[in-house]
Amino acid sequence: MRKLTLLSSVFLLVLLDQISKLWIVHTIRLGTVVGFIPHLISLTYLRNTGAAFSILENQQWFFLLITLLVLGGAVYYLMKNIETDNIWLLLSLLLIISGGLGNFIDRLRLGYVVDMIHLDFVDFAIFNVADSYLSVGIALLIWALWKEEKNGNSN
Repeated sequence: MRKLTLLSSVFLLVLLDQISKLWIVHTIRLGTVVGFIPHLISLTYLRNTGAAFSILENQQWFFLLITLLVLGGAVYYLMKNIETDNIWLLLSLLLIISGGLGNFIDRLRLGYVVDMIHLDFVDFAIFNVADSYLSVGIALLIWALWKEEKNGNSN
């Protein structure tokens, strides 16, 4: 039952990411910035052929390979710990898998990742929903593993 719940959650999160990207592509012209929440968030449509902050641009095969390795590791670790009571560990892996899949789909389908979220209050890279999943997931994973280690519950 837990596997089905996690699989359903991954599906829904990836669907949300892909719908947000499709909406941006069909709503905002490439390179245009549109206010969303004043002084907080603007929306734009960018094509990112690199990784975070557009590093290593146009290295799609490299990113596909790295993504497959990370996804494989995350799925393995999730299956190994599927029965854990550490909900934070499960949530972190769920977010990492969902974020990785969301951007993987873009790279396979389009050859780039659709980015759209621009933080108006800080000079930061434009990102997407899948990137948010990945960032929160990695932060939660670090925290969950630290808490496990601190409590002496490491595997």
